[in-house]
Amino acid sequence: MEKLAITVRAARADDALAIARVYVDSWHDTYPAILPAELLRAMNPKGQAQRWRAAILAPGRERILVAECPRDGILGMTSFGAAQDKAVGFDGEIYTLYVAPDFFGKGIGKSLFTAAFGALHGLRFSSCIIWAHARNPARFFYEAMGGRLVAERSRPMMRTQVPEVAFGWPRLSLAEGSTRSRGKVNR
Repeated sequence: MEKLAITVRAARADDALAIARVYVDSWHDTYPAILPAELLRAMNPKGQAQRWRAAILAPGRERILVAECPRDGILGMTSFGAAQDKAVGFDGEIYTLYVAPDFFGKGIGKSLFTAAFGALHGLRFSSCIIWAHARNPARFFYEAMGGRLVAERSRPMMRTQVPEVAFGWPRLSLAEGSTRSRGKVNR
């Protein structure tokens, strides 16, 4: 497995289009047999760039990190903050974690995940949850990172009920053998 020399840093407003490309490309690569085709067709980088730019510029709720390498630019992104459903018993949540499909298996997801845990710790969160589509192959990545299946739900997306599963970390620490959870983020 080739590991890239990447830097994980806080997202800037001018990263919004690159973040949107990673996000949309990941959805188009991962979800064609899982989510309604009309939902995927409606997703485009220009529309998503507006969403990500607004999130980057909004103070507070959601933090966004990117992984980039000098040669290829932004190759992954993650967003996180306070858990949206406190009833599940976790205070922090990773809302999104996406890597450009051509760069799977190169350590980018792990670097982003580790940095998000470090940032959550720095924000005084003590635990973390991440929701994934039940048929998303990334669920095995979360298990490899030490996450345990803690909840299930179904959410409507364009008139289709989509089953989701949650993986939880009662403490902000990753699986034995993975990078330490207090990853450094370049600002």
